Parts: sequence; C-alpha cells; structure tokens
Amino acid sequence: MNGWDLLVDLGDLRKTTFTPSDPEAPLAEGEALLEIESFALTANNVTYGAAGDQLGYWKFFPAPEGQGRIPVWGYARVVRSATPDAPEGLRLFGYWPMSSHTVARLQKRPSGYLETSPHRAELPPTYNAYQAAEPAADDDWRSLLRPLFMTSYLIDDQLAETNPKTLVLSSASSKTAMGLAWLARKRGAKVIGLTSPAHVGLLRRLGLYDEVVPYDAIRGLKADGPAAYVDFAGRSSVSTDVHETFGDALKTSLVVGVTHWEALGGPPQTTGPAQAFFFAPDRIRQRMKDWGPAELDARFQAALKDFIAGNGWLTLKRHTGPEALQALYGEVVAGKVKPDEGHIVRPR
Repeated sequence: MNGWDLLVDLGDLRKTTFTPSDPEAPLAEGEALLEIESFALTANNVTYGAAGDQLGYWKFFPAPEGQGRIPVWGYARVVRSATPDAPEGLRLFGYWPMSSHTVARLQKRPSGYLETSPHRAELPPTYNAYQAAEPAADDDWRSLLRPLFMTSYLIDDQLAETNPKTLVLSSASSKTAMGLAWLARKRGAKVIGLTSPAHVGLLRRLGLYDEVVPYDAIRGLKADGPAAYVDFAGRSSVSTDVHETFGDALKTSLVVGVTHWEALGGPPQTTGPAQAFFFAPDRIRQRMKDWGPAELDARFQAALKDFIAGNGWLTLKRHTGPEALQALYGEVVAGKVKPDEGHIVRPR
C-alpha cells in the first residue's frame, strides 16, 4: 500500500481493516501532509475506542460511516505543505491516527502548534496541541509514557488533596495504573492492585503494589480507611465488588478507563460514593490555571524522569509495517500484551 489508514469497526473493536490513502492528493491552502514516523500502542488506546462516542475520540480523524480511526501518541514529519506555519521537514510530537500519513491544519503558536481543522474546534485543546520535536534517544519512551504517565500524575495530584490511606486500582497491569501505584506509594499510601489471574505473579514480582489480588478475590479484601478506588477497567461487576467490600471506608471512586471494553455495563448501583469520571484534560486546565504551563511541565517531567529511572523492568518492543500494527492491535484489544512491555509501531 502506498498510503493507508487502519480502520476499526465501531460495533466491534476487534475488527479492523485497511483502506488506502493517497499521499499525492492535492492539499488545500493551509493544509500540510505529515508522514507518521512512530507511535505507541497501549490499552489506553482501547479506551479511546471504547469511549469514542461519549468523549468525542472518533471526531479527531474522520472515517467512513460505521468505522473509526483510533488516535495514538507519537511523531510525524511534514512532507508537503501549503502553509508557511508548517514547513517541510517540521517534526512534531502529538496525537495522530493509526495511519501512514495524515493531513492537518497547523498554526504556529508561542507554545507550539495547534491543529485548527473545523471538525476539531470543539474538542479538548490538549489533544489539538503539538510540539516541535527533533529526534532524540528517548523518543520511544516519550511516545509510550508521556500520555500514560501524565494521566497517572494528574490522578495522583487530585488524590493527594484527600490523601487516602489505601488506594485500590483495577486493571492493575495497565501502564497508567502502574504509574499511579508508583506515585501513590511514594506519598505513603498502601496500594492494592486488582488484575486477572494471568497477571498476578508478574505484578507481584515487579513490586509496584503492596498487594496484588485477582478479581475473584476482591470480596476477601480489607482496607484501612479512608480508601479510594480508581477504576481503569470500566467493568461494573468489579466496581460493585469493590464498593460493597469497602463500604463506608471508601470515600472516593474515580472512573478513568475502560480496558475491559467488552464488559461495559454502566456504573454500579451500589453502596459508597458515587463514581466520578476523571478526564485528564480537565485536570490539566485546572493545574495550568493554578501553576502555569511551564511549572506543570517542569513538575511532570521531573516525576517522569524518576519513574523511568526507577522502573528498569519496563522494556520496549518495536514493530514495523501495517501488518505488524494490525497483529499488535489484535493483541492489545484482546488484553494479551504483557504488563512489563511497551510497544512502539513504525508504519513503514
């Protein structure tokens, strides 16, 4: 294929197909064609697909009816341009489709570049912002961890306001949960990770959690209050078990992801606090107002550097080409990716 897009069936995230694209198609005034160099693919991207209708993720990169283009984080370079703001050779880090190429309307701003296509005007500005990025040795780590660990950092920052003694995390093998566990334990919280039986042994060996428990053993847990629950799985039966097990000790319950997309059943009608949805861009806006963009970035970069240095168990796996991407996507959506691996895709 000369150019291509990987499309996902909106009715079944497991079904994918390729459609050809034409990198030689004429550009309108103000547009730039970018060749996508590399991106990370994680369970977080499954969340983008599962919550695509509710949170607008399908709107970023339009697709034929009944299909969608799941966004990913990584690098792309301008290869043709009809705008002086985005000259040929400009390399950017940001939000891209799982494609070989994409067309964008980029405007240069003091803080970087902004995607100004009309269909993205009402979408969260966090996802429309792009940063110039010369090639660096840690590019793959940035693709993998910046979006995931940023969410971990922001959740921990919010939880620090109430400082729960015990923190319970579902989908404990997800990178965002693992990052949050690491941050929360540094603050002194006891962290309990909930996961599938297949991941229990590995997560215990990694030492990120004080306790790792399979989902079918939740009812046997006990926790010192105040406790908080962060739901990365989006599985209502798990949330019900947690709420009913911890009862009055549970003071905070946040929903972040839906890695168990096939088991979506809505919020539990149960005891304890109402589940609140955590949306990272909202917290970013709040902290930008409180601290300013430069201070937020400095604090986050320091935390990310510490996490990478302190977690040598995490290894990178690299994949090249559309067929390799399709195979990897199938593994990710099926929940078969190992918790101690991060996956980077190079479209060509």
